[in-house]
Parts: sequence; C-alpha cells; structure tokens
Amino acid sequence: MQLLTSLLLLIIVARLIGHLFARFGQPAIVGEMLAGVLLGPSVLDLIQPSEALSGISQLAVFLVVLSAGIEMDFQRVITAMRGRGLIIALLGFMLPFIAGVLIAQAFELDPMRMVFLGLCIAITALPVAVKMLSDLHLLDTPIAGYAIATAVINDVVALFILGIILALPQGSGASELLATGAVASLKLLGLLAIVLGFNLFTRWLERRGFNLSVVSERLIGIFGAEALFGIVAVFVLFFGMVSETLGFHFVIGAFFGALLLDKRQFVPERFEDLKKTMASVTAGFLSPIFFADMGLDFTFRALGQYDFVITVLLASIATKVVAGWWGGRLAGMGHREALGLGCVLNGRGVMELVVATIAYDRGFIGPSMFSVLVLMGVVTTLLCPIMFGAVVKPHHREQYLRSGRMD
Repeated sequence: MQLLTSLLLLIIVARLIGHLFARFGQPAIVGEMLAGVLLGPSVLDLIQPSEALSGISQLAVFLVVLSAGIEMDFQRVITAMRGRGLIIALLGFMLPFIAGVLIAQAFELDPMRMVFLGLCIAITALPVAVKMLSDLHLLDTPIAGYAIATAVINDVVALFILGIILALPQGSGASELLATGAVASLKLLGLLAIVLGFNLFTRWLERRGFNLSVVSERLIGIFGAEALFGIVAVFVLFFGMVSETLGFHFVIGAFFGALLLDKRQFVPERFEDLKKTMASVTAGFLSPIFFADMGLDFTFRALGQYDFVITVLLASIATKVVAGWWGGRLAGMGHREALGLGCVLNGRGVMELVVATIAYDRGFIGPSMFSVLVLMGVVTTLLCPIMFGAVVKPHHREQYLRSGRMD
C-alpha cells in the first residue's frame, strides 16, 4: 500500500477508534494502538510497518514531547527527581531490571540477552506517559510529576547502559568497561549542565529585570507571527541534537529543551496560540499515527516459547505496578493514587522498542528475543491506560483535580 494511502487509513481508523474509547472514559491512545493492531499484520494485514511510517512516528514523538514540556513547569519536574521522586525512580528501574535478569537466568539465556531483557522491562516510555496523562488532564498533578521524573530517569539510565555496551570494543575487560562508563557519565553531566545552565541564565536575566518575552517578540517581528512554532521547534531540536550527539536518545534532550520554555518567554496571547497550534498538529494528526504505528509492530507470529512470553509479560507488568505503588506510598501518596502511578509506569512504548531495535540491529539479540521484546512493549503500552482507568475511575480523577487526594 502506498504511503499516503496508509497514512489516510491509519489516521481515519485511529481517530475513530480513539474517539470511541474516549467516549467510554478510556484514553484515546488505547484505541489508536488497537487501530494499528487491526490494520497491521496481526489481523487485516492492510498496512505493513515501514521506514517511512517510522520516520513520521519519530516526528510525532518529538511533537508529543514538545507539547508536554511546554505544559509543564521545569522546577516542578526537577523537584520530583529529587528526594522521594528519586526513590520511586530507583524502585521503578531496579525491581523490573532484577526481574528480567532472574527470568533470563531461569531460561538459561546468555549474559547479553539477560542485560537487554532487564533493560527493556525496566524502561518507562516518556512519550506514552505524557500523552496518557495529557489525555486525562492530569499533567499538573503529583502522579504526573513522579511518573515523568521516573520515566526520564529510567530512560536515561537504560540509554546510559546501552551507550556503554555499544561503545565497548570486542573482547573488552573491566578496565575498558570502567573507561567507557566514565566517558558516558561525563557526557550525561554535560547534557544536564547545558540544560541547567540555560535555566539559571534565564532566571538571572529575570532577576535583573529583563523581560524574556521581548526575545520571542523580536524574532516574530523579523520572521512573522506564523514562524513562532518553527522558532520553538528549532530551539527544542537543538537540545535533541545535543542529546543524540552525546550518545543518548533525542527524546531526552528534546524533553528538557521543551521544559525550559514556559509562559515567561512569551506574551500571553502568543503562548496560547502556540499551544493551540501544537495541539492541532500533534493530537489532531501526528500523535494518532504514532500510536497506530506502534500497533503495527504487534504480530501473533512473535509468540514462540509461550511460557517465556507469558513470564516476561507478567513480570514486566507486576514489577512496575509494585514499584510504583511501593514508591508512591513511601512518597506519601494514597493507596489508589500510588496504584495509579504504578499503572502509568507500565507504558514502555517507543523507548523500549528503540533499545530492542538497536540490540537486534547490532546482533546482540536474535529474532526470537526481538519479537518477544516488541510484543512486551506493545502489550504493556496497550494495557497501561486500561489498567489506570480500572484503578482511577473518572470520578476519582475529578476528585483528584479538585482536592489533590483520592479516596
């Protein structure tokens, strides 16, 4: 099927099924992913995954992260990454990772497949968590703060370990491993230094009485009001480029770049226009294509060793829920709120598929393991909003938004 025809079919079916799910109180992304499963090789086999669709999906990921970053407060996310938020993030990574290692040992897998299974189970995809919480209007809540902080830290740690593995020379020993780890650590610190430095610089300018919106207005005066979206995209792309240059996934840098942008840099009406433009492009077009494209990767032919597949799926779901609930309770959350956090952490999506694809392309894992990891990423991402909706009903969300607590 031609690319434009595939896009047309994906967007129509994804939007229709997504809207249907939204009518029943479920996030639209569930229906959008099911649209991909329905149209893909698993059911109707009308659309095949392709590099062109993947490229469009990457653009969608960028815009989803851009939209979320602008909606959120930089200081709030940084605060969530410290103290109790760090405890949740560590539990959210270590429990699933250990479970992956134990499963690999039980099924007598080699050390490399053991590491990648642990990494893929430990990941929480930032774009999936952001989109789901945005659909539910919960981005400005403690659940969102802790979930996004956990997703960022988990993904950074996973990509950090992946970067070390990819940089290791053949037959490397302990000294090479330490040297590679030290270099990767310095790169990560460099990325954080750039982000924090820019934030400190803008705050210093504000304290000096400088109106930051003057910069955006000056650029609009030069390039025109219609160029505002492009200017913002270029700014965020710069941080994504820095992240990729340093060996990390572009999503990490792009998220922090978008997080640096808030109402302070724009006059109020410009900021509202920017959000509406991004909502139209992202939620109205690219985002459904992204989640439907994820559904295309699901295929029943991936199921081989059923006991291994079932064990991986159960462990990946249970460990994230337990880690989120345990960490949430330690952070002072209510029982239902902490369970909801654990459900959000189950969305692995694009980040898990990125790690699995890199491992497969580099020959670290074979087709069978790759199929299992793809299946896990798609299934857990599909279940993530369904589980959250079962734990946190619409009236709980309304209560949460009003009072900040759930029964």
